[in-house]
Amino acid sequence: MRVDLSTVRLRLATPLRISRSVTTERDAVRLALGHGGLTGHGEVVSSVHLGLPTHRIHHELALLRPALERHQDPEQALADLSSGAAPFAPLPAGVLAAVEAALLDLVGKRAGEPVHRLLGRADPVAAVTARTIGIEPPARAAVQAARLADAGFTVLKIKAGSADPGLDLVRVQAVHEAAPGARLLLDPNGAWTPAEALRLLPAFAAIGVEAVEQPIAPGDPDALAAVAERSPIPVIADEDAVDHEDACRLAGRVQGVNLKLAKCGGVHQVLRIAEALRGSGTELMLGCLVASSLGIAPAVHLADRARWLDLDGHLLLAHDPWQGIGGADGTVRTPDRAGLGVLPAPETSAPVPEAPTPVPDGRAGPFAEARPAAGR
Repeated sequence: MRVDLSTVRLRLATPLRISRSVTTERDAVRLALGHGGLTGHGEVVSSVHLGLPTHRIHHELALLRPALERHQDPEQALADLSSGAAPFAPLPAGVLAAVEAALLDLVGKRAGEPVHRLLGRADPVAAVTARTIGIEPPARAAVQAARLADAGFTVLKIKAGSADPGLDLVRVQAVHEAAPGARLLLDPNGAWTPAEALRLLPAFAAIGVEAVEQPIAPGDPDALAAVAERSPIPVIADEDAVDHEDACRLAGRVQGVNLKLAKCGGVHQVLRIAEALRGSGTELMLGCLVASSLGIAPAVHLADRARWLDLDGHLLLAHDPWQGIGGADGTVRTPDRAGLGVLPAPETSAPVPEAPTPVPDGRAGPFAEARPAAGR
């Protein structure tokens, strides 16, 4: 297979503030795999919280390139990746998910089938997604909520974790009043202590919040389970539910887990985790990082397997270099095209000149780091 890489800078239309950071832009590294005149595309976005700066993404893909080029066909490469065979097993989850996406796109195009059919779903997928409102002054959040409701959004996710929790309550109340018909989700990104969460969640429930993501700091799943047991609304683990092991540890102890392909390792891992959770009482949420439509598309092909969807990363951009999954009206859809179904947008962002930092061979050394928390 032929392997090509390029980097595009994704800029947000407005900064997204959460409890621990503000996001204004990030890099998206596109992987293009060519075989037999067809090309499959995947995307991995840079992320401080996932330990994936742009130069590390390029380094990991450079290590993988010779093995991809030696594979006789993408079908075998996809089978090897799904089984955890070398050389895919050591890849960081975000890179692995992008490689898998490119292979799924290419295999689907070779078969003339959209990815959701490769995954066992005959009918196209159309599902309601939440739209995120960051930590904003209440009046501004209300304006955003009204505009989004007018556009067709019926689920709004509101970021929390302000220094003054009272401001979070005022913001959520303002959103509820501006969009009274919208379902509300809350995401403090781990900003509260267990005691604070148990004190605050009844007040948010009274406003109409129907579920909360990761209310307490990650790292103590037992504490999160204890909060979930006493919470008046469902608790969805996010930063505490990075991979299969984490999800199994929390099965039946929290009401949901938020799976992001970039943190768990891709479509095959989501399916594996979904099977492990079956019958446990813990349901799936599909989330995302800020990414283009190319980066969000693989999750859209899985959307009907989740109770909650938060696949709006492409909607936060000033310009999305890809198109095809919709979402601007509150519903994401799988395109009626082979593969992932996305296409380059008419006006694409200029590639970012890339000069990856030279690194020694091997996967230890300068990029060996503890697994960080993985939120938006």
